[in-house]
Amino acid sequence: MRPIPAELATRIESGASTLCYAWLLKRADGVEAGFTDHDRDLEVNGIPCLAASGWTLGAAESSVGLVPGSIAVAGVLDDTSISEADIAAGLYDRAEVALWRVDWRRPDLKVRLWVARLARVRRIGDGFSADLEGPMAALERVIGRTYGRDCDAQLGDARCKVDLGSFPGVHCDKRWATCTNAFANGFNFQGFPDIPGDDFLTAAPVQGGRNDGRSRR
Repeated sequence: MRPIPAELATRIESGASTLCYAWLLKRADGVEAGFTDHDRDLEVNGIPCLAASGWTLGAAESSVGLVPGSIAVAGVLDDTSISEADIAAGLYDRAEVALWRVDWRRPDLKVRLWVARLARVRRIGDGFSADLEGPMAALERVIGRTYGRDCDAQLGDARCKVDLGSFPGVHCDKRWATCTNAFANGFNFQGFPDIPGDDFLTAAPVQGGRNDGRSRR
């Protein structure tokens, strides 16, 4: 449970109009910056928070707390805060962003709402939109290989080994039949065509024919 100063809690409950949001951003190289949706600059935790940055909260799919999900923020690109060149150079990749609820008359009265990391930054006109991931979003990422019937290699890559020069303009749908029939590349197939699928639950015993434990293909 996050600690909230008693005076700030009273103001939040009363719906005071002196509250605003402040974002404190810390890049991987240690550079820090601050932004606020208030109409004047603030200083929070010793970091100047620019009001002219245009940072605003976007629509949240879910809370950026102890659940997977994301939230979006939007702002303006300018050389005094976040420049397009810095974004293109990847300087803001995986930067930490903390959102604070602050009383702009007393910036020492504040509470941190969440901490997230920049997942993706997109240029939109003269501004940008940034997607933020909460600390539990990492649980949604696939680590290692996913076992499935279809191939998970890309046509012509080092695992597939198909010579694209011999198959100009050909598309691969990643199925075993396509790999063997169209490309004669079954030896390098990177899927598991015999893995049971949903249809296995409704499969009936084979009547007659081959019953030697081999693939049913």
